[in-house]
Amino acid sequence: MSPSEKPVQTTTDGRYLIIKGRRWRASDPSIPARLRQELVNELMSARRAVKQGEDGARKRVNDAKLALGERGQPWWEDPDPDSMGERIRATIRTLLSHRVDASICPSDVARIVGGPDEGWRKYMGQVRQIAAALATQGEVVATQNGEPVEADGAKGPIRISRRRPDE
Repeated sequence: MSPSEKPVQTTTDGRYLIIKGRRWRASDPSIPARLRQELVNELMSARRAVKQGEDGARKRVNDAKLALGERGQPWWEDPDPDSMGERIRATIRTLLSHRVDASICPSDVARIVGGPDEGWRKYMGQVRQIAAALATQGEVVATQNGEPVEADGAKGPIRISRRRPDE
């Protein structure tokens, strides 16, 4: 930070940033740093795409902000299943958009929405169910040992990747 830059002000509870007198919801502080940085990188990439007029860029921005907890149900409230499902879907899309030619582990999604402690494990079933629904819709493919599987029915670890146009 240069001497001319002021530190960002926050509300006393840490839930909002104050920028030029306006309140903006802060990102969920329980997101692990490595994963938070991936989400922020994708958000910045999506914002650049909006400026360039790319198709789908605004949806990417919205997904990244939902994944970060800056939109949707506030991260400090007890989550309801519908809001959590929306955040999980957005997180899957955001990570896959950032990791263009790579797959993601459902546990990364659960860690983003459930925090770094062991609390994330309770979201694994819901993450796999949503991945299965996204696979049914043709958005993603779930694999195990490189072979497509049903995300919510497979035993053991799976990976989630974007569906290729030729699939």
